[in-house]
This record gives sequence, C-alpha cells and structure tokens, in this order.
Amino acid sequence: MFPVASCEDFLDTENFTQKNTGNFPLTETDAEQMIAGIYNNLQSGVMDGIVQGSFFMASELASDDRLGGGGSNDRELQAMDLIMQSRVDQYSAFWSVRYTGINRANSAIENLDKCEMPEAKKQKMLGEAYFLRAFYYYELASMFENVPLHLTTKPEPLPQASPDETWGQIIADLKTAIELMPDQKTPDAEAGHVDKYVAEAMMARAFLFYTGFYGKTEVALPDGGAVTKQMVINWIDDCINNSGYSLVMSDYRNLWSYTNKYTVEYYDYTKGQGLKWVEDDNAVNPESMLAIKFNKNAGYACNRYFVFCGLRNTQGNTAAFPFGNGWGAGPVATNLWNDWDDADIRKRASICDIAAEIPGVDAANRDGWVQDTRYFYKKGSIVGTADGTTLSDPFDQLMYGFTPTQWDYALVHDQILIRFADVLLMQSELKEEATGMNLVRARAGLPPVAYSLENIQRERRFELAFEGVRWNDMRRWGATYAKAALARQDKLPVYNKGVADVNKDGTAYQQRYDATRGFFAIPNDQIILSDGLYKQNDGWDNSALYAGW
Repeated sequence: MFPVASCEDFLDTENFTQKNTGNFPLTETDAEQMIAGIYNNLQSGVMDGIVQGSFFMASELASDDRLGGGGSNDRELQAMDLIMQSRVDQYSAFWSVRYTGINRANSAIENLDKCEMPEAKKQKMLGEAYFLRAFYYYELASMFENVPLHLTTKPEPLPQASPDETWGQIIADLKTAIELMPDQKTPDAEAGHVDKYVAEAMMARAFLFYTGFYGKTEVALPDGGAVTKQMVINWIDDCINNSGYSLVMSDYRNLWSYTNKYTVEYYDYTKGQGLKWVEDDNAVNPESMLAIKFNKNAGYACNRYFVFCGLRNTQGNTAAFPFGNGWGAGPVATNLWNDWDDADIRKRASICDIAAEIPGVDAANRDGWVQDTRYFYKKGSIVGTADGTTLSDPFDQLMYGFTPTQWDYALVHDQILIRFADVLLMQSELKEEATGMNLVRARAGLPPVAYSLENIQRERRFELAFEGVRWNDMRRWGATYAKAALARQDKLPVYNKGVADVNKDGTAYQQRYDATRGFFAIPNDQIILSDGLYKQNDGWDNSALYAGW
C-alpha cells in the first residue's frame, strides 16, 4: 500500500490547485512552486499533531540528555523518552507527512525536464529535489529502519526495503545532489535553499550513521558502485575549504535568539556584554547550513516544536523572563548538567538553571509538570521582550513586524538542522585528527586537545546539545555506548506535579533499547493498509504502550 496520496492528489493541494502532470510544471515559475512544495514539508514536520511524533522530537527526548516532560496529559512526550508509544498510531502523522515530501520530490525529479528554463537552474533544482528526498528518507530510516522505498510517483504497493537498500539510496541521492548543484553557496537572497555544500555535509552525517550503526566500511549504491570513507572525506574537505560557511566567532551565545536586540539588555545573563544575535533584522547566519524556515509575515503558521519545548510556568510571565509559555517538553537531564565543565561557556549558554537564573519560578507550582529537573534548554526556546519589568510578546513579533492571530503563532525564527560547527566535528571524526574539533573548542574559549574518539564524542555532545543529533550519535557509536548513556537517567531527581520525586529506573531505558535497537513503531494504520505487506519492528507489542507517569 502506497503510504501517501497519489500524484494527482498531491497536485491538488493549496500550492497546485487544478494542476496535473499534463500541464505542470512547464515554466520556471512552475518549477519554483514545485520545489517550494518540497521544502514546505520541512515545516510540516514541526506542526501541531505531527511534531510530537516526529524524528527531531524523538531524537531529543529519547536521548540521554533530555527527559520526556510536559504535563500529566502529555503522554506522547513521556513515551518517546522511554522509546514507547502512548497509542498505536503515535508516529503515523509524521510517517505520512514525510512520504508526502518524498512524493513531491519524486514528482519534481520526474517532471522538471519539461520546464522551459536555463539548464543550470534546472540542474540546481533537481539537485535540491534529490537532497530533500534523501533528507526525508534519512529521518524515516533512522526512526523506523524498515520502510518502503518509493522512488516514483506511481502509487504501487511496495514491501519494506532492507536497511542496506534504503541507505544505499539515501547516499546515492546525496551523491547525485552534489554532482548536480554548482560550486556555489546559496546567495543570501535565497537563504533556506540547499546547495552542494549542504549536500556534502548531509552526506557525512548519513555515512557516519550508516557505517557506524551497521558496522560497514562503505556504502553500496543501487547502480553497483560504492561510496567510500575517502570520498566522504574529500566532500567534507571541499565543504569546509570552499563553501563560504563559517563559524560565528564573536561569541557562542550570539547564535541563540535570547541575544536578540529586543531582549538582550533586559536578560540578566546577557545584558551589558555586547552580545548581538547573528540573525537580528533578518540577517543571514553564516553558520546555518540547513534550517526550517517560516513565513515571517503569515501570522498563523509557527514552529510547534518551540511551543512544546518552552518552559512550563503558571506564575505569570514576569517570573520566568525571558522564557516561558510552553508545554515543558524535554527537561534537561541532570547528568548532562553535571558532566559539563562550568568553565565551558556553552553550558550556561545552552541550559537554563532555573533556581539560579529565574528563582521566581517555583517548582511547587508548575501546572502538573512531569519530570521537571529544574533545568531546561535555551537554544530556540520561546523568548519574550521586555520594558525592564514586564514580559510582552515573543520577540519574533517585533523583529519581523507582524501581528499573529494568537501569541504562539509568532514563533517563526529558524530552527537550525545543520551548522558549520557540526561539519568541522564530522571532519575531525572522519579524518581522526583534531583540527576541526579544536576550531570549535577555540570559539568556546577552550584549549586544544588531542584527537580521540572519546574527545570527539564529548565535544559533539556539548557543542550540538539540543540540536537533534545526539540520538543518532549515541546509536552509531554502538549499543554499549548508547545503553551506558541511557542508564545514567536512572532515578535522577525530578519534580512531578510539584512534588519531589525520582525519574524512572535506568534499566527501563536499557531494556527498551535492547528490545528496539532505538527504532520506533511502524504506524499500525500503515500495517493494516498494507494488507500484510509491512511487518512491525521488534519490541513494539502491547507492552510498549505507555499508560502514564
């Protein structure tokens, strides 16, 4: 059973009403609309009803660095933390959304040749379509492992592909994207579109996961060829040497939105330090390579991930300034705070110590917050503006000059998915040398260290905390590493509904990892629709249903 609508159904959407493959795409404008539709699927993955079953959310909550959190009724979040599900189709909406994106990419790959437009631009757009198809399959294969591999818009039933087949196609698509797109960084005026160098970065991420998790030395491609480690090193070197992307060297904190010009001088942690958000006034972040972008003037579409992960607080906005108004997903696990050296500026730049920074927020009155550790993440969190005494609207509303229909619809700043710092760290890991790693450390004011796998593991954990990479990093470094990390969530001190408590037994996390290898449940509705063609992943019988805290 094909997991999404047919090509005609896809074309009968908001962007393509009354268009079909007979009359669309024909022009350059048509092609641009088609590519925009594929990118739009990135936003769909963080919409309400989808984000709480998404790969990015699972990557954060299932990792050792965050707990599930939320309120008493947010069982989906707590289930992700334990590699469980609160209902049999918790991940169904995300599955369908990503296959919609894949189908849109397939349609572009099949039909862009029809367009009357400059050949160079056509090749660039084809490269973007191949990249996005690879990215969406990367998320699906990382989350579900055994997925059907649809490479055309023909709505035919296909069995689940083997991991080798799926990852071979992901790597092949990224290789094609690299070869199709020009040796040119995306111009600032087109920020949000991927380029050859983003494809090279994603190639390294996909290669490291597949070869690490499955114990391979190279990736077999569908055409009989292979991608080797040296090829990936050559691509990552090209990305670093020629892309034009760079580290934000002024201060690590300038990467994060709490240093925006409407907040920075009212927030005790940042005021008087000469900080300036690198994205103030729609400036382009030179370190951001791939990001989920939003229409800054729509007034209705927002990033629900930020809403879910905002600080849960019922005592009025002022007490939590500059944070607040969220659902409390992903409290930071105490073990991350304890492992992180206080001398590393990134620690307090990334984590809010509630007791120290916003002591007016009382743990005993937190609207039923579950697994509250008294630490929560700052990166991308909801950030308000102030006149010095009272919190007003999210800063996005003033920054981008629009009036949303409700406050949370103002949350439209970018969510970064790949940063240049990640590329430097991947280069060090692939080449087993410390240059890239020490550039990242130098930006944080830390001395150089020798290369070792342990050092790169630690550096990735701290530099990229809360950016959606920790879960796959843990898994690709082996089950022993992953389970040891998960076990450290054992009985951490937490507040549950304002009452001091302890977290779940660490063996529960290890047992679920053993049972699932870190993969989530194939949506039950897809198994039913496939009429027996799809099989459920290991570890997802009725014992995997989470009933509540």
